Amino acid sequence: MFQIIFKTVKKYFEYGKFLSIISPLILIFLLLIIWQIGILIFDTPNWMLPSPVAIFQEIIDSKNILFKHSLVTLNESFWGLLLAIILGVIFGIIIFSFKTAERSVYPLIIASQTIPIIAIAPLLLIWVGPGILSKIIVVVLISFFPVVVNLIDGFKNADKDYEKMLKTFNASKIQILLKIHFPFALPYLLSGIKIASVSSIIGAVIGEWVGSTEGLGWLIKVSSPQFLTERMFASIVILSFMAIILFSLSWLLEKFLLRNY
Repeated sequence: MFQIIFKTVKKYFEYGKFLSIISPLILIFLLLIIWQIGILIFDTPNWMLPSPVAIFQEIIDSKNILFKHSLVTLNESFWGLLLAIILGVIFGIIIFSFKTAERSVYPLIIASQTIPIIAIAPLLLIWVGPGILSKIIVVVLISFFPVVVNLIDGFKNADKDYEKMLKTFNASKIQILLKIHFPFALPYLLSGIKIASVSSIIGAVIGEWVGSTEGLGWLIKVSSPQFLTERMFASIVILSFMAIILFSLSWLLEKFLLRNY
């Protein structure tokens, strides 16, 4: 039994798997220790900068409130991300397939990213109201861009020789798109989805910050004037975990779909 355990540990050390898992945890632990010691040395009050222990205690004490608002933010992020992926794929196909769309629509999509989302969010409150729809639209506006751009880049990097070969067999444009362009573009698309999964959390928080009565973004906003800094940091910690969860799900999807690549 001990030999099996030793071989398993040795295997992880040989391939660096153990270090790749434990290294980030060690770094985070060291940073938290430095943070905690710094708070004690400089006697910093909690309302200015809470210690990691105080933040962890706040997560425990306010777990019901944090959990309730976390579900709201996660719901907005998930549906916004899903809609962003669907729209990104549709627009990516249209822009790649039609040169007119590439010359007209593509520049508008790029130009849309120069407009600050914080300036659009109040307008969405006027147009669609303070409900979940305005938050989903903000998430889509932020998460849509990396999906469509990466997909178009993937389409353009498809092997031209394969495309010419299918054309010699009188394959249709749809067949070439499905058989050649999509398989080549899939890794690019999944990379865009990983980026969008993280930005979706940012979009949900911005939407809640501008106009909402629930969600972690709203909780941070109302906690700031009350100097509830521990609750603000607790919300930020949970938002970070939510971003990691969505990114991990995107990573697992990538591993599953690209298992034969």
